[in-house]
Amino acid sequence: MLKIENLCVSYGGIEAVKGISFEVPDKSIVTLIGANGAGKSTTLRTVVGLVKPQSGKIIYNDKDITGKSSEEIVRNGITLVPEGRRIFPNLTVYENLKIGAYMRKDDYSEDIKWVYDLFPRLKERSWQFAGTLSGGEQQMLAVGRALMSKPELIMMDEPSLGLAPLVVKGIFEIIKEINKLGVTILLIEQNANLALRVADQGHVLETGRIKLSGKGQELLENAEVKAAYLGNKKHELAQQ
Repeated sequence: MLKIENLCVSYGGIEAVKGISFEVPDKSIVTLIGANGAGKSTTLRTVVGLVKPQSGKIIYNDKDITGKSSEEIVRNGITLVPEGRRIFPNLTVYENLKIGAYMRKDDYSEDIKWVYDLFPRLKERSWQFAGTLSGGEQQMLAVGRALMSKPELIMMDEPSLGLAPLVVKGIFEIIKEINKLGVTILLIEQNANLALRVADQGHVLETGRIKLSGKGQELLENAEVKAAYLGNKKHELAQQ
């Protein structure tokens, strides 16, 4: 579905992404893991048109979308759940969801019901101001808002950031459920354990380059990945 070919991105003369290439197959979950500053978020922001690449190509469904506007990219079926959620705090839950469908011309009332079915907590708080929600509820709203554009590919930037372990577990159950419904997912996640457990394919980024690639389970068992990113979290996860 998505092909990244020799992508290079620079900020103020500093290369943040240095010629990376990878693919995201249709209906799969692919994760990018790595330390802060590795180029993960920059990659997603470039795919969705928020950052212009220096060179390379972004191919989506056999169409070159390199350098296209964010609006055009969203219309083509890609959406981003940004780091930090970026919900509209002074609007209600319902109004935030409506904004997610702002480019649609069809009746999206059934999709709002679908989002409420995925996130019953949001339905309970439909007329509550989004800024008064808990961190986990705001993350649910950010995902639900992204789904309102009816994406074929949804990209998520650190969906577990700042959330309690039980809430994180619930978010990842929703990620798997969305994927089962046929939505392709490109995921950036600080919790490498959880990310690799749900991912079909993973890529390890270091200072703007892909250092390792493989199936999620293979990377979980890779000694280098364990030492750098997993630590003792595997044992903690097993106890949950």
